[in-house]
Amino acid sequence: MREDLQPFDGPGPEAPTAGAACADMGLPPVVAGHPGVTSLGPGCRLAPSLSVWDRGGPAAAPAVVALGEAVVIGELVRIVVTSPDDFPQARVAVGNRVAIDVGCYLSGEGGLTLEDDVVVGPHVKILSAGHAIGTEHVAIVGNALTYGPVRIGRGARIGAGSIILPGRCVGAGAVVGPGSVVTRDVPPLARVAGNPARLVSA
Repeated sequence: MREDLQPFDGPGPEAPTAGAACADMGLPPVVAGHPGVTSLGPGCRLAPSLSVWDRGGPAAAPAVVALGEAVVIGELVRIVVTSPDDFPQARVAVGNRVAIDVGCYLSGEGGLTLEDDVVVGPHVKILSAGHAIGTEHVAIVGNALTYGPVRIGRGARIGAGSIILPGRCVGAGAVVGPGSVVTRDVPPLARVAGNPARLVSA
């Protein structure tokens, strides 16, 4: 038999492991924990550069950042959350098999829920808090914080570079086109795009 037609008898000792193969594809490693993450399910892949900022004071109850099973979070993602002492709904709750691509900003000060199988594209901003405008201070930073819980329904997809404003809900199976600004709720299975995001199909 020709040497180049020898039967295959399994991988040799130099064959890459599953973890190495995932690293080659740009996926972060499976981890058992991460600073600032309160709880996470099995099989979560979190990039080392993921940062979590708890804005609550040292005497406040700790912020809640809870991840389900098989969650993938890419490089340079920033999660900002505060203590439930500051706002009762403050938390970030991420369901199973959620993928969050690189460079995203996730605000959980007003409450953020990503249900199962959500896909968040690169450089998305999801905002659940802001500063009041036109109140006692000319400098916006001096005004009180405002809060609005955000929910992204099961299986929804948020396109690259999109912005979700406080208090909005994106329904299950909906698709937000790249670069969109979501200023109102998106119905389940709808397709929206633009600034402000408008319905293109349902």
